Amino acid sequence: MVQEIIHVYLMPGMAASPKIFEHIKLPENQFKIHLLEWIIPIDNESLSDYALRLSKHIKHINSILLGVSFGGVLVQEISKHIKVRKLIIVSSVKSMNELPKKMLLAKATKAYIFIPTQLASKIEIFEKYAFGENIIKRVELYKKYLSVNDSKYLSWAIKEMVCWEQKEVIPDITHIHGDKDPVFPIKYIKNCIVVKNGSHIAIINKYKWFNENLPKLLLGS
Repeated sequence: MVQEIIHVYLMPGMAASPKIFEHIKLPENQFKIHLLEWIIPIDNESLSDYALRLSKHIKHINSILLGVSFGGVLVQEISKHIKVRKLIIVSSVKSMNELPKKMLLAKATKAYIFIPTQLASKIEIFEKYAFGENIIKRVELYKKYLSVNDSKYLSWAIKEMVCWEQKEVIPDITHIHGDKDPVFPIKYIKNCIVVKNGSHIAIINKYKWFNENLPKLLLGS
């Protein structure tokens, strides 16, 4: 009897390339990985409409969606438009109630409007003035894994992340979160699977944990 292949769609974080999943390996006799990418939003496009448009790239019925960071928010929105087998988010939030206070403040004051997203396309500026080992390593990560430097996209993405209005948690969602995440501190997160010493980029530097644990989580055990 031929075993059913489960299709798994992976959505990277804000502005990130699918390269963040380059070390993620799943048993090929059980799973088929498909990589999703960001598209440029249409003028005044809502997150829901964007999710509907991106859902057209998901070609298999009843597949699994896994999203990282803002990509985790997006797959939750996609799941409102199509039937999914399972929903997994990594280094993300399940509702607006898990957003850190600084993001809620940015929403209340509309401070996100003033973020200079046009600088994102000037990575050579950061590289030129990078001092210290940690900063240099971070710049190298940006150069390797960030693929979308369009200021229109970045302004839209930051606004939609900060202003996400999800109040209720989607039932049966699986949430994986690092206990050292500085973007979405774990003190605001409820009901998650904790990755010890995992940062916001745990999907990259804790890939061995994911390769060991994802298969059983995808199967729901």
